[in-house]
Amino acid sequence: MTLTPPPLRNDCFSLPAGVDWTPVDEALALLRDRVRRVVPSESLPLTKALGRVLAADVIAKRSNPALPNTAVDGYGFAGAVAEGAHVLPLVPGRAAAGLAYEGAVPAGQAIRILTGAALPAGVDTVILEEDVTLGSGEIAFRGPLKQGANTRRAGEDFSRGAAVLTARRVVTPADLALAAAAGVSEVEVYKPLRVGVLSTGDELCEVGEVAAPGQIYDANRPMLLALLRQMGFLPVDLGRVSDDRAALRARLNAAATEVDVILTSGGASAGDEDHVSALLRESGALQEWRIALKPGRPLALAVWNGVPVFGLPGNPVAALVCTLIFARPAMGQMAGTNWLQPQGFELPADFAKRKKTGRREYLRARVRDGQVEVFKSEGSGRISGLSWAEGLVELGDGALAIHPGDPVRFIPYDSFRL
Repeated sequence: MTLTPPPLRNDCFSLPAGVDWTPVDEALALLRDRVRRVVPSESLPLTKALGRVLAADVIAKRSNPALPNTAVDGYGFAGAVAEGAHVLPLVPGRAAAGLAYEGAVPAGQAIRILTGAALPAGVDTVILEEDVTLGSGEIAFRGPLKQGANTRRAGEDFSRGAAVLTARRVVTPADLALAAAAGVSEVEVYKPLRVGVLSTGDELCEVGEVAAPGQIYDANRPMLLALLRQMGFLPVDLGRVSDDRAALRARLNAAATEVDVILTSGGASAGDEDHVSALLRESGALQEWRIALKPGRPLALAVWNGVPVFGLPGNPVAALVCTLIFARPAMGQMAGTNWLQPQGFELPADFAKRKKTGRREYLRARVRDGQVEVFKSEGSGRISGLSWAEGLVELGDGALAIHPGDPVRFIPYDSFRL
């Protein structure tokens, strides 16, 4: 048999002929369909719920405002006021926030009232103190003034028994204020998703060690662990393992008993030393890995002893992109939240680029003066571009010719809830 060499493509990113590459949207749909919540719930004091995922709706135990009250400092009385000059006698005392006026205000009289005070009986309208002349036991002002002016209705924000926060929401500082105002002291939340991060490769060494010739420092693991922490998950450092299939198998077996999800870095392609994808394929656990995207073509999606595994590329740029685009929404769904659809914005490009058909591309980018800049190199090994960028430019699956000023989709890192 005579071997025939393939045509010279001179393009390491070209798609191999005859290979069925899975488009990004199909791969995401596959993940969304198969991934389920894996964490149990627990009850927590409201003050400890920041960043956790609500497991149930939060129901208001009281209305807000609980009673009708005034929105301004001024003077309260009953009814609308016609156009023209008016003089009303004042009743003794005043109404202030937290100090309810015990009596009733007779018709045709007024009372001094301060912002936030519950409206006394006989009061449904308030005039601003700036619009009043104060005399000895009486006030003078001009109308017209509508009935109910400068007041807040009871429950106009929310009523007792209403769902003020819905399940699957990540609790924010503003949510704490809302729940507290609703009289809620405890909430039902999901426990944090435990995500293990494992680096693979003989070429790796730890920061602080002396790198031998041919070795590189493990940049992916500290990056991924920090990303997970920012995303609200519980990162678990699984260390690194050499290019030894038995050692990798043992580490995965142990990790599957400790975490809910595993992120591996490196060894996800099809080379002689790509033990992650080989081991997953050997065990029958590999589901999808030929994803049509750049950077990050070698992406393994699998299950090991019931635990989802995301086999990320070894190059830091590709590892970050694959984490944000694929692992982030899937892990969020496993943690109990809704599937994350990152928000992108159409902005004019400050660059030119020609793109071939077949793969979706993500470029490191940032916005300056209302235009999108991209990093000077698309190489996955250019780690400086990760720090330089503030988000990603997403280029669709088809061929494109982008010129300065053309609209492009910019996705800020914040859209991934970092």
